[in-house]
Amino acid sequence: MTDQEQINALLNFFKALADENRLKIVGLLAQKPASVEALADALGLSASTTSHHLARLAKSGLVSARADGHYYIYSLNTEALRGLSQHLLQEENLPALSQGATSPSGDPFDNKVMKAFVDSEGRITAFPAQEKKFLVLLRYAANTFEPGRRYPEKEVNEILKQYNEDTASLRRGMVEYGLMQREGGGGAYWRPLA
Repeated sequence: MTDQEQINALLNFFKALADENRLKIVGLLAQKPASVEALADALGLSASTTSHHLARLAKSGLVSARADGHYYIYSLNTEALRGLSQHLLQEENLPALSQGATSPSGDPFDNKVMKAFVDSEGRITAFPAQEKKFLVLLRYAANTFEPGRRYPEKEVNEILKQYNEDTASLRRGMVEYGLMQREGGGGAYWRPLA
Protein backbone atom coordinates (compact mmCIF):
# COMPACT_ATOMS: atom_id res chain seq x y z
CA MET A 1 0.00 0.00 0.00
CA THR A 2 1.47 3.37 -1.00
CA ASP A 3 1.70 6.22 1.48
CA GLN A 4 -1.17 8.03 -0.25
CA GLU A 5 -3.32 4.88 -0.16
CA GLN A 6 -2.59 4.54 3.55
CA ILE A 7 -3.58 8.16 4.14
CA ASN A 8 -6.82 7.65 2.17
CA ALA A 9 -7.62 4.45 4.07
CA LEU A 10 -7.02 6.20 7.39
CA LEU A 11 -9.21 9.13 6.35
CA ASN A 12 -12.04 6.78 5.34
CA PHE A 13 -11.63 4.85 8.59
CA PHE A 14 -11.76 7.94 10.79
CA LYS A 15 -14.51 9.64 8.76
CA ALA A 16 -16.61 6.51 9.12
CA LEU A 17 -16.22 6.67 12.90
CA ALA A 18 -16.37 10.48 13.19
CA ASP A 19 -20.06 10.56 13.98
CA GLU A 20 -21.78 9.85 17.28
CA ASN A 21 -24.54 7.78 15.70
CA ARG A 22 -22.08 5.68 13.70
CA LEU A 23 -20.10 5.02 16.87
CA LYS A 24 -23.31 3.94 18.56
CA ILE A 25 -24.09 1.63 15.62
CA VAL A 26 -20.63 0.06 15.98
CA GLY A 27 -21.31 -0.41 19.69
CA LEU A 28 -24.71 -1.99 19.05
CA LEU A 29 -23.36 -4.28 16.32
CA ALA A 30 -20.49 -5.30 18.60
CA GLN A 31 -23.17 -6.80 20.86
CA LYS A 32 -25.12 -8.61 18.11
CA PRO A 33 -26.07 -8.31 14.41
CA ALA A 34 -29.19 -6.23 13.75
CA SER A 35 -31.51 -4.98 11.01
CA VAL A 36 -31.75 -1.35 9.91
CA GLU A 37 -35.12 -1.09 11.63
CA ALA A 38 -33.84 -2.47 14.95
CA LEU A 39 -30.86 -0.12 14.87
CA ALA A 40 -33.08 2.84 13.95
CA ASP A 41 -35.39 2.07 16.90
CA ALA A 42 -32.46 1.73 19.30
CA LEU A 43 -31.00 5.06 18.14
CA GLY A 44 -34.27 6.96 17.76
CA LEU A 45 -33.47 7.70 14.11
CA SER A 46 -35.35 7.16 10.87
CA ALA A 47 -34.58 4.03 8.87
CA SER A 48 -33.23 6.14 5.98
CA THR A 49 -30.80 8.02 8.26
CA THR A 50 -29.68 4.74 9.82
CA SER A 51 -29.21 3.25 6.32
CA HIS A 52 -27.06 6.23 5.38
CA HIS A 53 -24.83 5.66 8.43
CA LEU A 54 -24.60 1.93 7.69
CA ALA A 55 -23.63 2.63 4.08
CA ARG A 56 -20.79 4.86 5.31
CA LEU A 57 -19.59 2.15 7.69
CA ALA A 58 -19.91 -0.52 4.98
CA LYS A 59 -17.89 1.59 2.53
CA SER A 60 -15.00 1.58 5.00
CA GLY A 61 -15.36 -2.18 5.47
CA LEU A 62 -16.43 -1.94 9.11
CA VAL A 63 -19.87 -3.52 8.66
CA SER A 64 -21.31 -6.09 6.28
CA ALA A 65 -24.87 -7.10 5.46
CA ARG A 66 -26.57 -10.37 4.65
CA ALA A 67 -30.09 -10.84 3.34
CA ASP A 68 -32.60 -12.43 5.72
CA GLY A 69 -36.01 -12.57 4.04
CA HIS A 70 -37.12 -8.99 3.38
CA TYR A 71 -34.50 -7.51 5.68
CA TYR A 72 -30.78 -7.01 5.70
CA ILE A 73 -28.98 -7.99 8.87
CA TYR A 74 -25.86 -5.95 9.56
CA SER A 75 -22.82 -7.26 11.41
CA LEU A 76 -19.72 -5.59 12.68
CA ASN A 77 -16.65 -6.75 10.79
CA THR A 78 -14.39 -6.98 13.83
CA GLU A 79 -11.55 -8.46 11.79
CA ALA A 80 -11.54 -5.41 9.48
CA LEU A 81 -11.73 -3.07 12.47
CA ARG A 82 -8.79 -4.80 14.14
CA GLY A 83 -6.82 -5.07 10.91
CA LEU A 84 -7.30 -1.43 9.94
CA SER A 85 -6.40 -0.11 13.35
CA GLN A 86 -3.36 -2.38 13.71
CA HIS A 87 -1.97 -1.88 10.21
CA LEU A 88 -2.74 1.78 9.65
CA LEU A 89 -1.68 2.91 13.07
CA GLN A 90 1.57 0.92 13.28
CA GLU A 91 4.34 3.16 14.47
CA GLU A 92 6.43 2.68 11.33
CA ASN A 93 3.50 3.78 9.15
CA LEU A 94 2.77 6.98 11.06
CA PRO A 95 5.56 9.16 9.58
CA ALA A 96 4.03 8.69 6.13
CA LEU A 97 0.98 10.61 7.32
CA SER A 98 2.99 13.84 7.17
CA GLN A 99 3.49 13.65 3.41
CA GLY A 100 3.14 17.08 1.83
CA ALA A 101 3.45 18.87 5.17
CA THR A 102 6.11 21.42 5.86
CA SER A 103 9.03 20.75 8.15
CA PRO A 104 8.09 20.40 11.84
CA SER A 105 10.88 22.80 12.66
CA GLY A 106 9.07 25.39 10.58
CA ASP A 107 12.45 26.25 9.09
CA PRO A 108 11.83 28.08 5.78
CA PHE A 109 14.97 26.57 4.22
CA ASP A 110 13.90 23.02 5.15
CA ASN A 111 10.41 23.69 3.79
CA LYS A 112 11.83 25.00 0.52
CA VAL A 113 14.08 21.94 0.12
CA MET A 114 11.21 19.57 0.91
CA LYS A 115 8.96 21.23 -1.67
CA ALA A 116 11.70 21.09 -4.31
CA PHE A 117 12.86 17.50 -3.76
CA VAL A 118 9.91 15.58 -2.25
CA ASP A 119 6.79 14.73 -4.26
CA SER A 120 3.19 14.66 -3.01
CA GLU A 121 3.59 11.00 -1.99
CA GLY A 122 6.59 11.79 0.21
CA ARG A 123 9.19 10.29 -2.13
CA ILE A 124 12.53 11.99 -2.67
CA THR A 125 12.63 12.77 -6.38
CA ALA A 126 16.35 13.67 -6.62
CA PHE A 127 19.38 14.16 -4.41
CA PRO A 128 20.60 17.77 -4.40
CA ALA A 129 24.28 18.44 -5.00
CA GLN A 130 24.40 20.99 -2.17
CA GLU A 131 25.33 19.27 1.10
CA LYS A 132 23.04 21.43 3.24
CA LYS A 133 20.01 20.47 1.13
CA PHE A 134 20.95 16.79 1.09
CA LEU A 135 21.15 16.86 4.89
CA VAL A 136 17.53 18.12 5.08
CA LEU A 137 16.41 15.08 3.07
CA LEU A 138 18.52 12.72 5.17
CA ARG A 139 16.95 14.07 8.39
CA TYR A 140 13.52 13.66 6.80
CA ALA A 141 14.16 9.98 6.02
CA ALA A 142 15.97 9.30 9.31
CA ASN A 143 12.94 10.43 11.32
CA THR A 144 11.21 7.23 10.22
CA PHE A 145 13.51 5.20 12.46
CA GLU A 146 12.82 4.79 16.15
CA PRO A 147 15.77 6.12 18.19
CA GLY A 148 17.77 3.35 19.85
CA ARG A 149 16.04 0.49 18.04
CA ARG A 150 18.40 -1.76 16.07
CA TYR A 151 17.45 -2.52 12.45
CA PRO A 152 19.03 -5.14 10.19
CA GLU A 153 20.26 -3.73 6.89
CA LYS A 154 17.48 -5.47 4.97
CA GLU A 155 14.81 -3.72 7.03
CA VAL A 156 16.62 -0.38 6.71
CA ASN A 157 16.56 -0.81 2.92
CA GLU A 158 12.84 -1.71 2.93
CA ILE A 159 12.02 1.39 4.95
CA LEU A 160 14.24 3.69 2.88
CA LYS A 161 12.79 2.32 -0.38
CA GLN A 162 9.58 4.22 0.42
CA TYR A 163 11.62 7.42 0.08
CA ASN A 164 13.89 6.59 -2.87
CA GLU A 165 15.14 3.51 -4.73
CA ASP A 166 18.76 4.49 -4.04
CA THR A 167 18.72 3.14 -0.50
CA ALA A 168 22.52 2.84 -0.41
CA SER A 169 23.00 6.60 -0.84
CA LEU A 170 20.47 7.35 1.87
CA ARG A 171 21.98 4.77 4.22
CA ARG A 172 25.55 5.96 3.66
CA GLY A 173 24.54 9.60 4.03
CA MET A 174 22.71 8.99 7.30
CA VAL A 175 25.74 7.14 8.73
CA GLU A 176 28.19 9.75 7.40
CA TYR A 177 26.26 12.63 9.01
CA GLY A 178 25.67 10.77 12.29
CA LEU A 179 21.92 10.42 11.83
CA MET A 180 22.31 6.63 11.99
CA GLN A 181 25.03 4.45 13.47
CA ARG A 182 26.15 1.10 12.16
CA GLU A 183 27.94 -2.02 13.31
CA GLY A 184 30.75 -3.08 11.02
CA GLY A 185 30.53 -6.09 8.73
CA GLY A 186 26.91 -5.67 7.62
CA GLY A 187 25.59 -5.48 11.18
CA ALA A 188 22.67 -3.57 12.60
CA TYR A 189 21.82 0.10 12.10
CA TRP A 190 20.25 2.37 14.71
CA ARG A 191 19.32 5.97 15.19
CA PRO A 192 21.13 7.55 18.17
CA LEU A 193 18.95 8.37 21.17
CA ALA A 194 19.82 12.07 21.16
